[in-house]
Parts: sequence; structure tokens; C-alpha cells
Amino acid sequence: MIGTEHEYSINDPSFNPLPISDILIKRLNGRVEHEIDFGDVRLSKELQKHVLELVPPPSESLQRLEALLYDGVRRLYSCFGEHRFLGLGMHPLLTLNQTSFWDHDEAEYYRLYDRLFNIKQHGWLNIQALQINISYSGSDMLVEMFNRLRALLPYLIAVSAASPFVEGRTTGYMDNRLLFYMENQREIPEICNGVIPERIRSVRDYVMINRGIYRKLQERNADLLCREWVNSRGIIVRFKRRCLEIKAIDEQECIRSDMGIAAFVNALLRSDIPLEEDEESLRGMMYLAIRTGTSEMMPELQRLYRVAERCASPEERAYLPLIRERIDNGSLAEVLVRMYRQMGSMKALLEDAERALRTNMPVLPTER
Repeated sequence: MIGTEHEYSINDPSFNPLPISDILIKRLNGRVEHEIDFGDVRLSKELQKHVLELVPPPSESLQRLEALLYDGVRRLYSCFGEHRFLGLGMHPLLTLNQTSFWDHDEAEYYRLYDRLFNIKQHGWLNIQALQINISYSGSDMLVEMFNRLRALLPYLIAVSAASPFVEGRTTGYMDNRLLFYMENQREIPEICNGVIPERIRSVRDYVMINRGIYRKLQERNADLLCREWVNSRGIIVRFKRRCLEIKAIDEQECIRSDMGIAAFVNALLRSDIPLEEDEESLRGMMYLAIRTGTSEMMPELQRLYRVAERCASPEERAYLPLIRERIDNGSLAEVLVRMYRQMGSMKALLEDAERALRTNMPVLPTER
């Protein structure tokens, strides 16, 4: 079983972010709640008040997930046609005075986060992740999948980089979301661990890591945050859901592209290709991916793609050409930067990105 979570910014027609998620939920539901039924998916608030999240029920079929989620996207436009919605790993134009954090039910968590870390920064108020949740059936499977996914993280970050703009400017990095994310809890670095988690030998190893994080929080009178979701590494275990959650992937421009990433992950999990396991080596590869996207990792990514093709199910194989385009022509971030230089207009670029989400048609790659 696989589940995904998709975060989209709410915008006016000029792509100014609008911190009105509570207002939109109330319009649908009659009162403010943190999550509501929305057709066949769930519509949820996020920490950022300019973001809404779509969450489908887990499925064994990527095609079914795509259909459910795209119906949710169309429903967003049907219900809130005066607004425009964007994926991507960060809002490309947002300045920190344009949004705030959720201040209704569950706001006590965010107030505590704010006391500990000051969440009025891009690493909190301006990040949008594609979360992929993959179920496990026992302790041995959990450990094996966890270690394999941690070794795949740099490659997944490379092909999914989609946050090259901060406050309307290019920064020279393709994944600014992760740059901010790595620093957003630096007062307790164990929480994020530089994104790459340690290799584990048993479930107990992972439990002990979480207990170490909880001790640090308890020392700061933050017991409320001692939950399994407080671990913010690139992969975490959600014991209550019996799944592994990948947190290091940027939201893409449309549902179909998100399913391409999920297909790539699923296929590679079935392979037995040898992968780097040293934490420092993986972290070095991750920094390269953050800076350059796919451009400096093409041979390794092409090798992984060939393996993924061999191991993919027929359904997954239908999505993999999207990943091949990202490897050959650049991650979405690289494509967006090239398009921006050609267009000279951020608004025109964002109109293309918004159209991709609305029509479920990936942004066409431009040649490197």
C-alpha cells in the first residue's frame, strides 16, 4: 500500500499568497476544522495558513491515487474558482509578512514550535513537501526498507528538486526548501539530523533515536511534542499507521508528476542494486543534489533508472518516462530556472506552473 500527501498554496490571480485556509475550510464545512471530507479525499490545513493539503486513502494503485487526487484538485477549483493554486517545493514569491501559522485547533503545537525554534522563517512558513507513505508488514521489512530509502534519498532529492526561487529570486540552489528545512530546528539538531537518518539494525535502534529526541524536548518543557511525528529526518517511521514516511521530496507541479516520483521509489525498493550507506557520503551527495538537481548526478541516476525500469510493475512503468525526462532534461527546478530566463517574467512562469496543476499536465522540459 502507498499513500501520498500533497500541499498547495492558495493565491490571488497575481500569485500573491493568501493566508485563508481557515476561511476556505469554514466556507465548505460551516465551521473551522483542521481536516474535512472532500469528495473521496481529505482536505486538511497545514502549519502555513496559505496552504491546503489533499490526502487520499492509501491504495495499491498509483492510477487510482492519481484519479482521486486530480478529482480533489478539480474540486478545489470548482469550490474556489476565484483563487489560483500552486504546487512546487516553496512559494516562489512569498515574503514572510504575507502568511502566518494555523491558529485554531492544534495551534498549541505550533505555538510551542514557535517558542523553541521561531517558526516565522522560510523553513517553516514556506515549504511544501510531497510526502510518500509506504506500508510495511513486519519489523524485518521496516528495517530493510528504511535503510534502502535512506540510501536513495540523495537521488530522490535530485529528481524532485522544485524550489529554485526564494522571494522572487534565484539563489543558485535547486532545492531551497531543504536548505531551510535543515536549519529550521538547529536548536535541537537531533530532530532533523541533517535530513539523512542513521542506518538502523533493528526497530529498537529507531525507537532509541526517538527517545533521545524526546529527552531533548523534555529538557525544554516541550513534552507536548514528544510524538512520533516530531522526528523530522528525511525518512521517519509512523508506527501508528504502519508505514515509512518520506519527507525529503519537493511537491511537484501536478499530480501526474508526483505519481512519477512514487513509481520511481516503489520500483527501486524492489531492486537489489548496491547503494552507498555511509552517512557522510550520502550527505555529500545530498548537498550536490540540493545545489544542482540532476545535472551533476546523471550517470548514477541513469543507472538507477535502468534498474527501476526492470523492477517496475506495468502500472509503474507507465509513469517512469516522467522521471527519465527529469534525469535527461533536469529536475523541475532546473527546467523552471531555464524557462524563467527565457521568459523574463515570473508571472508568466507561474501561470504555466498553475496550468500544469489545474490540467494535470507536467511542465514540458526544455533542453539542457
